[in-house]
Amino acid sequence: MDRAEFDKLVELAETGLADENELTRLEPYRAKRAIFLAAGMGTRLRPITVNTPKPLVRVNEKRIIETMIDACLEIGISEIYIVRGYLADEFDILLKKYPMIKFIDNLEYDVANNILSAVKSCHLFENAYVLEADLLVTNPKILKKYHYDSEVLGIWKSYSDDWCMTSDHEGYVLSEFVGGKNCYQMVGIYYWNKQDAKMLKIDLNEVYYRMPGGHDMYWETVPNQIYQGKYKIKIVSCQQDDVVEIDTFDELRQIDKSYL
Repeated sequence: MDRAEFDKLVELAETGLADENELTRLEPYRAKRAIFLAAGMGTRLRPITVNTPKPLVRVNEKRIIETMIDACLEIGISEIYIVRGYLADEFDILLKKYPMIKFIDNLEYDVANNILSAVKSCHLFENAYVLEADLLVTNPKILKKYHYDSEVLGIWKSYSDDWCMTSDHEGYVLSEFVGGKNCYQMVGIYYWNKQDAKMLKIDLNEVYYRMPGGHDMYWETVPNQIYQGKYKIKIVSCQQDDVVEIDTFDELRQIDKSYL
């Protein structure tokens, strides 16, 4: 179906007016699973992460990763995977509240960048959200049930020293870089449709196993830089307060006064 028809059907579904046939037509565009990349050591948040993986750190009495898991459940995603590495067994505590979670172990988390976590899970990327597991989601509505394109969330900034993106005239990712003006600051939440996920599975493995320096790369640079122009990834704008990445212990204490 074309984009106009898709938007019309989504509007009907969101208002509860879509019939069974219309919902069936939307099914190929539905987000079916979520993969959380949670293998990192969270060194910038020490000392709190010495004994606790960063995604399991509590902020205002709720674990960081739980804010995203709950947002996924709210839109009907119950197929949830967590790629774990550092202090892997600590993630078992989530099973009491979320028994549907399945784990993928990345035992080489300390000798490769996050591209390895993506390589180990990319066979699941079709119709899937792929999320950094250390993002504190305060507005669960940034996750959507239906998607026409592959997508990445971004926050418009007049200046950012973080990972940034520019878009073409249709709103698709044009370039990716660190630090810039009048650009989108990348939020580590992607959605991959079936077509792009199939290509990305091949390209991630090609870069990681065959390209010099592939082990040291961030997984997002594969579609956004190395194979720039091959993928059509729509930038979906969100607000600064919708999702927060807590980088340091001082930032954690500013958000949750109990750490003072």
